[in-house]
Amino acid sequence: MNNNAFSQSQSKPTLPDAWDYKGRPADRSKTGGWTAAAMILGGEAVERLTTLGIAVNLVTYMTGTMHLGNATSANTVTNFLGTSFMLCLLGGFIADTFLGRYLTIVIFAAVQATGVIILTISTIIPSLRPPRCTAASPLNCTPATEFQLTFLYIGLYTIALGTGGLKSSVSGFGSDQFDETNKEERSQMTNFFNWFFFFISIGSLAAVTVLVYVQDNLGRQWGYGVCACSIVTTLIIFVSGTRKYRFKKLVGSPLTQFATVFVAAWRKRHIDLPLDSSFLFDIDEVGDEGHGKMKKQKLPHSNQFRFLDKAAIKEPEKGGGITLMNKWNISTLTDVEEVKMVIRMLPIWATNIMFWTVYAQMTTFSVSQATTMERRLGNSFQIPAASLTVFFVGSILITIPVYDRLIAPIARKLLKNPQGLTPLQRIGVGLVLSILAMVAAALIELKRLCVASLHGLMNSTADLPLSVFWLIPQFFLVGAGEAFTYIGQLDFFLRECPKGMKTMSTGLFLSTLSLGFFLSSFLVTIVHKITGNKPWLADNLNQGKLYNFYWLLAILSALNFGVYLVCAKWYVYKDKRLAEVGIELEESEMVCHA
Repeated sequence: MNNNAFSQSQSKPTLPDAWDYKGRPADRSKTGGWTAAAMILGGEAVERLTTLGIAVNLVTYMTGTMHLGNATSANTVTNFLGTSFMLCLLGGFIADTFLGRYLTIVIFAAVQATGVIILTISTIIPSLRPPRCTAASPLNCTPATEFQLTFLYIGLYTIALGTGGLKSSVSGFGSDQFDETNKEERSQMTNFFNWFFFFISIGSLAAVTVLVYVQDNLGRQWGYGVCACSIVTTLIIFVSGTRKYRFKKLVGSPLTQFATVFVAAWRKRHIDLPLDSSFLFDIDEVGDEGHGKMKKQKLPHSNQFRFLDKAAIKEPEKGGGITLMNKWNISTLTDVEEVKMVIRMLPIWATNIMFWTVYAQMTTFSVSQATTMERRLGNSFQIPAASLTVFFVGSILITIPVYDRLIAPIARKLLKNPQGLTPLQRIGVGLVLSILAMVAAALIELKRLCVASLHGLMNSTADLPLSVFWLIPQFFLVGAGEAFTYIGQLDFFLRECPKGMKTMSTGLFLSTLSLGFFLSSFLVTIVHKITGNKPWLADNLNQGKLYNFYWLLAILSALNFGVYLVCAKWYVYKDKRLAEVGIELEESEMVCHA
């Protein structure tokens, strides 16, 4: 009987929770699946091509064309990337609350294309750039004016806005094309995420090789023009598939739930909590959230952060005995427990930020180092400085299969864990690799300065007789670290966030990247100001002490790793916590029956 019912549900021609472009229940045979997903995958590849292609080579544009210092140029790159990832929170909120993922992708892809067009114009019109340095005074160049920088920043931050909205919705809309209740489509969804990561990698490789080469050899306007044309073409392809897509109803933003819980708890801060949590308001009293929302899993009460429990205190109206239903006045206990779950994740979230601060150096000072070193292959071809990040991307692609085929099986045997390494263990490995990367970067910078000194080039901007491939270890270690940290973080936040808060989990993950880039900008600004007379981050790296900045990052990363170990040991996984509570409940019931 059950098997027949299951078979019938698998073969239903329409889906109960998805609609077509006309608002009708989606026909399984005519919508979704790989046909629809294929039109979506290109969006993320082009987004990565554009964002990374601009970011990895931006520091050379700021120093070489706009004539800004190394510290200012590095901060321009990290602020641009930090803003792009931070705006993913805004994009997710807009998609979940107002527009839906489809319209969010269309609108913000158009915004991103507009930003790239503005950036392209800034490289074409001569008045939007300072004059070139003369051969007579290569060190006394005229820096860009405020107007020129303003126009450039308008283009960059318009791109950042488009990237935030696009990145927040592409993966979610892609997963919407598969039905999780259908065994075959659930398997296809897993493959979709594999292909999604593959297309991200393809976009990254194209950005740091082909696009960077075009920018350096044919001109920035051609490189940025390629990005603009790619976005417009991808957008046309995406819109052409509208009839094939499955659409989901708006579910509202988890940020609203956080706000309502904290507001309701603060409003009732003077009311005493009941001794028995069963007197608090919960989902069974509103028909399992019978307000058109998805059904939530009822969660047991926990004793941590008890102040928030006040949000679920019942307040009968005078003489009526009716509980107020305004969500800003009262929250269900399950809503409160979901908020608590996210709060428990915050120490792990905070200690992940430092990794992305180290990561930021690969697109800033490591590229600046590359510009001072020997980059020729043979007699004619010169490797673009920003293309050295290909070793970074390659490291990621190598590390993932090595982990799956070699490290994970060993870890399963040694740790008796079917997963291999847990998400927190994977993050820990990534943090260790980031420390080693900064140690390697400091030692290689000392080597670079030693060569400059031996050849009397400390005051020169000429290329040093030192191969750029000396920089490979720091790129490789950070790339391998990202493979562990990125996947570990994503797994952790998706697994540990409450059901129905997947957008929140993605937002938390991406915000660590954003804050890591902003922390890099902050550290660069502070270090540059404190070491003003003898700058660590000099415009001519041969006259600076960049190695000290790398040592500083290594020390801060080591301290952060110590804090992370404490937080990881304190953290209890959601499944284990719920299992323990379930066992306790069963034992208490047995005592009562006895």
